[in-house]
Amino acid sequence: MRKILGAVAAVMLFGCGGSARTEDARPVDGLELKQESGVVSGRFAQAGTVAQFSSREVEPGVYRIEVRQNGMTLAGLVDAANGVSDLDGFAEETGQDTQMLDGDREALSALYAALNAQIPAGDAAAPEARYLRRAVSLWSQHPSSVELQRTVMGEQGRGYTMLCSYAKCNGAWTGSCGGSYNWYSYAKHDCQHGGFDLAKNQQIAQLGDHTSCSGDEYYLNGSTWVCGEPDHWSRPKVMGICFGRCGGGCGGDTQYTLDATNHDGCVRNGHALASAYCDDQFVSASDDEMFAGNCY
Repeated sequence: MRKILGAVAAVMLFGCGGSARTEDARPVDGLELKQESGVVSGRFAQAGTVAQFSSREVEPGVYRIEVRQNGMTLAGLVDAANGVSDLDGFAEETGQDTQMLDGDREALSALYAALNAQIPAGDAAAPEARYLRRAVSLWSQHPSSVELQRTVMGEQGRGYTMLCSYAKCNGAWTGSCGGSYNWYSYAKHDCQHGGFDLAKNQQIAQLGDHTSCSGDEYYLNGSTWVCGEPDHWSRPKVMGICFGRCGGGCGGDTQYTLDATNHDGCVRNGHALASAYCDDQFVSASDDEMFAGNCY
């Protein structure tokens, strides 16, 4: 099936019109988005890289998603009603397995930001647009060491645990929430530091979209807030931008969950986004990203 899809994609890209695109026909940067009943599609170009995407309802509550970029096809079949999605990624020309690299994540992150700018936030978005946005966000964080072909299953209370009550004032640190805190204990992960000692791999996190310093976090050192990320301290208090929220950065959805908090606690505690030490947290948070409801 993958080889057939790859061949069809090649015909669509190179077979139409009988001529190749010249180097002068550089695509115009930006997002082109078309939304109809049950379908959203379009293209996104940035710095010469083009992504084509679509999401359509193929059965009631079931959505087929496709993103093509950098010679890679990313495909997903999302059964929202049953909380099951089948995700895949493969090379367009050969249909063979491939992996997500830094350049792929960077391009997908740009597409995700562009979608957030045009698709309404939260539940105001049409379902086909919302699941497209969530799938693109998930792929934009996908580690190189995790297989692209996998099944993601989610069910509240078993697959994911909501933490909406810890994101006070709709996740904002303003007004009456400006001087108050609502800590969640603990954002945790396992890794090589301290002989896999969880006490050294935990943070006491303030969930929500709080103050930042040059895009970084704050952590409490004694009685003073310090800009930066404490590297495997034993349970420091931390806060920053959208801690515990599913998705890359502050996206268009507002799901605060236990697994997303743990993933944040890994990548913001001495590890990079694609660190293999955070793979298990990423996999655990994938169903949260796809299926958890919005907190506000």
